[in-house]
Amino acid sequence: MLSRRGLLAGALAGAPVLAAALGRPAEAASPVFRLGSLPFGTVAWEAAVIKARGLDTAQGFSLEMVKLAGNDAARIAFMGGQVDAIVGDLLWAARLGNEGRKVRFIPYSTTEGAVMVPGDSPIRELRDLAGKRLGVAGGPLDKNWLLLKAQARDAADLDLETRAELAYGAPPLITLKLEQGALDAALTYWTYCARLEAKGFRRLIGADDIMRAFGATGSVALIGYLVDGASAQNRPEVVAAFARASRAAKDMLAADPGTWEIVRPLMTAENEATYEALKRDFLAGIPRRPIAEERGDGERLYAVMQRLGGERLVGTGTALPPDLYLDATRNG
Repeated sequence: MLSRRGLLAGALAGAPVLAAALGRPAEAASPVFRLGSLPFGTVAWEAAVIKARGLDTAQGFSLEMVKLAGNDAARIAFMGGQVDAIVGDLLWAARLGNEGRKVRFIPYSTTEGAVMVPGDSPIRELRDLAGKRLGVAGGPLDKNWLLLKAQARDAADLDLETRAELAYGAPPLITLKLEQGALDAALTYWTYCARLEAKGFRRLIGADDIMRAFGATGSVALIGYLVDGASAQNRPEVVAAFARASRAAKDMLAADPGTWEIVRPLMTAENEATYEALKRDFLAGIPRRPIAEERGDGERLYAVMQRLGGERLVGTGTALPPDLYLDATRNG
């Protein structure tokens, strides 16, 4: 006698045959694209729009969000194949590629950090940082910090490492210390810059200004979606579909103010000024340039970073991998 479990298993096994016999093909499950997301990362904003507006379904795939605790966890998940993509740094993507790891880069945002000072601070230009307490979000090899040091030397003949009082730390801590008056200035990430501006702080100089001073012809996306090479090679249609959904979400956020109601609960914006500042800077960072222009500026800045940070920063590579960028407008 067949058990209930056996009958159920047999019924499920025969479902596709029965559906075909009735003229109704069995529905194949949509391919899944797994995207790693940090708790407070802006990638969650875009993903929320994709899911709420059904942009993944419209492109024939299902977006699955994988929550990760931090940047280290994201890199481990990416390297271990637990996710198809994360948002990461162009330099790290290039380093992986030059070391033989297949990875593709889709530009995500051109918005970068800045040096912030109190609104009434006497600090008006880079040379005024001499003798001041300067906080640096990240570590000594943070790309924005290397660019700032080089620009201070070139434009103001100022060696920040010897003539400023430096403090390294995580962005929330550095930002808090600036607010408390324990620092005179702070180089921090863009979301923290936006929140500080809403509290009356001002920008001394932004990373975008520095990159242009080093030869960039436009706003450069140093942050992008890092797509696992196996996914890009074996499932190019799914990767292309994700890229299209990502672009559609950005376009909706840019064109339809109502779409921001999906995002707003994720922004932890304590007031309208903070919300508007975060919204403004996110929209300003949407990449709009052709991939060829992005790559051209990426190569220029890579050469600068190689000169400033050496092998500790970029590894043994001497240029960006030739197939690093993935054009979201084409399949592959």
